[in-house]
Amino acid sequence: MIKQVIVMRNDLNMRKGKMVAQGAHAALKVFLDRVKTDKNFMDMFETFCREKGYPVLEEQTYPISLTLDMLDWMDDKFTKICVRANSEEELVSIYHQAKDANLPVALITDSGQTEFHGVRTKTCLAIGPADADAIDSITGNLTLL
Repeated sequence: MIKQVIVMRNDLNMRKGKMVAQGAHAALKVFLDRVKTDKNFMDMFETFCREKGYPVLEEQTYPISLTLDMLDWMDDKFTKICVRANSEEELVSIYHQAKDANLPVALITDSGQTEFHGVRTKTCLAIGPADADAIDSITGNLTLL
């Protein structure tokens, strides 16, 4: 089974709408972090497309490097689980564990403009889409949100 897990800080007492927005940022950022935007890479990609006779759009397009698990997840059920972390320290520790396990992961730091009085605040992260067992080895002990 392939899934994505959103880990939300529980100690911040965010409004529900804020929590949903932060989780959505994390879920999307996992994918956006894989977009290839390097100028040299884009020039090479455009040259490759032209040489192969593929259309090159006037608007900028960017290739994205997806894992097989990501492709499988997008083609199936979009399973997503939301769990809680009790502190920034716990959230950051989970982030590092996921990175060390070579899982797709994105940590969200809010700009602080609406709820955190101008203070940039780490609010949540997303792990996966990836193998459920691999994610569970990191997040399986966390309480559902």
